[in-house]
Amino acid sequence: MDVKQLDEFAKKIIFEAGRNIRAAFSYDIEIETKSNPNDLVTNIDRETELFLIEKIKASNPTHRILGEEGMGEKVESLEGVVWIIDPIDGTMNFVKQHRHFMITIGIYVDGIGVLGYIFDVMREDLFNAIAGAGAWYNDSPLRRLQPVKIEEAVIGINASWVTPNNRINHEKIIELVRTVRGTRSYGSAAMEIAFVVSGKLDAYISMRLAPWDIGGGVIIGKEVGAISTNFNGKDFDFLSKDTFLIANPSIHREILDNYIEEKK
Repeated sequence: MDVKQLDEFAKKIIFEAGRNIRAAFSYDIEIETKSNPNDLVTNIDRETELFLIEKIKASNPTHRILGEEGMGEKVESLEGVVWIIDPIDGTMNFVKQHRHFMITIGIYVDGIGVLGYIFDVMREDLFNAIAGAGAWYNDSPLRRLQPVKIEEAVIGINASWVTPNNRINHEKIIELVRTVRGTRSYGSAAMEIAFVVSGKLDAYISMRLAPWDIGGGVIIGKEVGAISTNFNGKDFDFLSKDTFLIANPSIHREILDNYIEEKK
């Protein structure tokens, strides 16, 4: 497999998909809900995923696709070449704000992340990486993350986890919020990961993400030194949903040990 050639192909179809999405604002967007009233999907999500699948399959029918909208195959293993795709990460932002949403793709070969992409559709900003060769922001190299103290860190976390909930000890999260320099919430896991890998955030914490939310981001993160795990400190399970923490290596373990306590 020619990784450079595959990288160029992936970037080409990502940019083309982005143009299609931007053009979609000129006509009606159909909005539906999925698991709950806040879990939105649009016709553009589905059309974009289908567009990417058709391009990938036309290029190489042996490649399999695990996509958020379920239009690819039923993927039960990561053998061979698997594309993990989220056509629009941040659908609520897409619908409400017409910005702050991403196309994100991870390409895995026998379970190993090889190519990762996070594309800010409206800004036309691309974060991408080739495993072992580095990471880039719009073709400019991303540097390795520099050490940061927890007191000087800015972290991404949804405000709902600071309130009483049945998933995590919110008192510990309150302690974390009081300790760090600041918190942010952008409504797109891929966007928050992009900010961690580029040093705009120092960590991003989520209670339950799917493979397509982070498939591209963890590959980029590894190239700049970010550590990505679930709350048990283990690798994320790319065949199911899982807890997730990506952080600057200087504070990853500190956050896990001192501020994350899941409820049984």
